[in-house]
Amino acid sequence: MRSRGHRNADLVVNSCLYECTVMHHRLTPRKHHFRYRIFMFALDLDEIDAVAARLPMFSRNRANLYTFRDRDHVTLPELDTATTKQNVLALLSRHGIATPSDARITLVTLPRVMGYVFNPVSFYFCVHRDGTPLCAVAEVSNTFGEMKSYVLRECSGDGPFRLVTPKYFYVSPFCDLDVEFHFTLRVPGERLDIHIDDREGDERAHGYLLTTSTRSHGPAGLWSWGTSARGRAPECPAAASTRA
Repeated sequence: MRSRGHRNADLVVNSCLYECTVMHHRLTPRKHHFRYRIFMFALDLDEIDAVAARLPMFSRNRANLYTFRDRDHVTLPELDTATTKQNVLALLSRHGIATPSDARITLVTLPRVMGYVFNPVSFYFCVHRDGTPLCAVAEVSNTFGEMKSYVLRECSGDGPFRLVTPKYFYVSPFCDLDVEFHFTLRVPGERLDIHIDDREGDERAHGYLLTTSTRSHGPAGLWSWGTSARGRAPECPAAASTRA
């Protein structure tokens, strides 16, 4: 069953919050460019219950200002009551990726805000306990409640994970289903650096960039950000939903 937490607040070590800028650049059929500010939670999947124990405004699988719901993320048919981490490990196993028992998985995502979902893409980063990158997953969602996961295996040393793959998934009326996704995902650290391109043959059709220059460390930083004058709901386009 999905966990509701053991309330051990001392286990929060790696989770944090990023204040980000998102850039969308559409090149065809008509050029269009815009930016907006957003925040992203970086949640160690072993720390979600502990984060909820320390932050009154954040809960797991129950209503709050910010809510992490396991079912909003990858859920395999046979694991519909399992945790997000259990589902991610099963997904990686299906792709032939063995994860050590001490591996750490960080999910960069936007939780529900007052029950509303605006989370077109989330990112999982799996690393060995010493921080050596193992793999990454891009979890893409659309406004129909559909979801597709793309597993990235290749990471060159300290460089980013890269993947070029056919999309075969409806995301935007401006992009065909058979365009290619070009993912470039760098393991989060002091900065967040994520880049996704849509390409039609040799032509770049759309670019998505998620970057940040600031980071709030740990639950104390998250709490002070959320209750300060800077704390705000994300400045997102009106494409949120209240899916159950």
